[in-house]
Amino acid sequence: MNACVISVRGVVQGVGFRPFVFRLAQEHTLAGWVLNAGEGVQIHLEGAESSLATFVHDLEDAPPPAAVITAIDITPAAPVGIHDFTIRESRPSEAPTARIAADLPVCDDCLRELFDPGDRRYHYPYINCTNCGPRYSVVLRLPYDRPNTTMNKWPLDAYCAAGYGDPANRRFHAQPVACPNCGPGYSLHTEAGRVDGSDASISRAAELLCAGRIVAVKGLGGYHLACDALNAPAVSRLRERKYRKEKPFALMVSDIARAREVVELTPASERLLTSPARPVVLARARHELPGVAPDNDELGVMLPYTPLHHLLFDAGAPDVLVMTSANRSSEPMAYEDEDANARLTGIADAFLVGARPIARRVDDSVVREGAHGPVVLRRARGYTPAVVATLPIERPVLAVGADLKNAITLVVGGQAVVSQHIGDLEHYDAMRAFDETIRDLTSMYRIRWDDVLIVHDAHPGYLSTAKSRELPAPELLAVQHHRAHVASVLAERAALNTRVIGVSFDGTGYGDDGTIWGGEFFAGSVSAGFDRVAHLRPAALVGGDAAARHPAQAAAGFLVQVEGLPDLTAAPFHFPARYRQTLDLAAGGVRTFTTSSMGRLFDAAAALLGFTRAITFEGQAAMWLEQLARRASSADRYPFPFADAELDFRPLLHAVASDRRRGRREDEIARGFHGAVARAVCDAASTLCQQHQVDVVVLSGGVFQNQLLSTDVESLLSARGLGVWANHVVPPNDGGISLGQAALAVFV
Repeated sequence: MNACVISVRGVVQGVGFRPFVFRLAQEHTLAGWVLNAGEGVQIHLEGAESSLATFVHDLEDAPPPAAVITAIDITPAAPVGIHDFTIRESRPSEAPTARIAADLPVCDDCLRELFDPGDRRYHYPYINCTNCGPRYSVVLRLPYDRPNTTMNKWPLDAYCAAGYGDPANRRFHAQPVACPNCGPGYSLHTEAGRVDGSDASISRAAELLCAGRIVAVKGLGGYHLACDALNAPAVSRLRERKYRKEKPFALMVSDIARAREVVELTPASERLLTSPARPVVLARARHELPGVAPDNDELGVMLPYTPLHHLLFDAGAPDVLVMTSANRSSEPMAYEDEDANARLTGIADAFLVGARPIARRVDDSVVREGAHGPVVLRRARGYTPAVVATLPIERPVLAVGADLKNAITLVVGGQAVVSQHIGDLEHYDAMRAFDETIRDLTSMYRIRWDDVLIVHDAHPGYLSTAKSRELPAPELLAVQHHRAHVASVLAERAALNTRVIGVSFDGTGYGDDGTIWGGEFFAGSVSAGFDRVAHLRPAALVGGDAAARHPAQAAAGFLVQVEGLPDLTAAPFHFPARYRQTLDLAAGGVRTFTTSSMGRLFDAAAALLGFTRAITFEGQAAMWLEQLARRASSADRYPFPFADAELDFRPLLHAVASDRRRGRREDEIARGFHGAVARAVCDAASTLCQQHQVDVVVLSGGVFQNQLLSTDVESLLSARGLGVWANHVVPPNDGGISLGQAALAVFV
């Protein structure tokens, strides 16, 4: 007889790993035990040497579908004479490092039972098993056991307990398991009264949705506001009540066939849509849905991912639903019942409320197909809290991100865990969510503050920077915004020592010289640091952040440098009075800052082509410009020269304004603008690669959410034989900043 101890790390808790090990040990006639430990799963085995070897092979070769094994350590041990194999109680750890599983969509087996009238869990909205269901949204602390989840107040009845304890059962040690007899259910709340019972409440909710009403639906990671997406008056009412003027709504469709009817799905985007993360996928709309996505030819579509969603559609709910985060514009998603009732009364006509508490707010993730793989625009449900990188540091690191699209990163035992999307910290409730997320992750991993390195943005006025100073950590480190963007890509790829040219384009970031950067080129690596080697020609930014809300105001700061412009207050431009006032302020240097922001250059181009009103959500003018460019069948080659380490926007904007004045089609001008930026990036990056003897270009920053620009740039650079790396695991926008901050902190 031989014996060994096996430690398995990765996503191995909450994914049916211990039951899998139990069955595998029995199959190979091995004795011993398995338990959840602080670092993952620990196994003690005793048996024949050949059986042990086969066990290890099968462990690596065919783990449970939702498991991700990152390391297996095998240590010889002395046999102690164990005669059977058991699942032992979990062993708490003072400093756990086990990876927490992301929430999983309901599996096909559970769906079959859900709609089988002869099954005990027929129509049960909380049906789940070891292969599916809630994980991150219900776990309260590690290790992942039922007492440490929000299911802890529902004891198992005899039926569920039998399945939970049966190694041959799909629910063997499935922590959130329940049935209608012993588990939570749903109820519907309206002004007219309360409907109890899951079946009755779901059926009534479906009737209300068909009647054009707005229903607040408690889901996996929070509440959604739902209405019939094909009912234009209902969609309009939702916009009015939610104070969401133009930002697109997400849709949930009943099945993949309906998704294909609503949007154009490529094989790659269909794989994203049906992946275990079940994200919202952006794809080109097949037809317009009035009010859903104004001025946008794309729709964000997702499939049902909880039993409740499937039951709603089965009960007759419209097969295309608006399913948007339950909040007023820009606030975080409501996830607690009392808060939802307070914030959503007046928006929702009814509340479909589940009794199971949600441990933490987890929004829907948003992704799209990119030129060289998926691009994550909002990273949350289905992806969080997976480890996204391994960094060479044992000390805990907390990177607090930026103020827009905030997400934080916690590094534990060298494993970088990026939080779910939190939001824009200028809003009070988002700031509360920021505090909650820091407390949540640090307490989950039992972080000792006396050893934490906190990393924040270099902007001295950021709210996240101010908050970092309040935390009880001994050391703080500031990291420049745009370097963090570039570092996030290299951290994803485990290429911390690779020398690259980094292109970091966004709207706003605090520069080394105190000016506002946003059109930057860097040379270097994460381990050796990044030198700023080129940038967009500086322009005036009048009124600071106000310029980001008014494209005409942003345009004035660029156009004041361009000679020979036509009168922009006359046809076809019709710039508002704000433009002339801004020019006067820029000329006098009043309330004026210096910026190299590529995001503001896109706003300037949008204003020249007709978007002169105030934006109602971040990036709206640039999105409008991209949509306009997509309609063009041809485009001129506009000049955008690179010389003396600067991209000179003046010839480009002069050409755009002149063509508009001559009556050239706006879509062709927009396409020409995109092409000019792409060629300029390629020219600059190629020149810098030669100067610094590197052959990889990194693209990051919110501007590279523009699919048209990204595709053009990557195509041009690849044609010149250069490697092109971009974000695929974390967003290229500020949602990925914290990962870059953490990576750069390792080498300071």
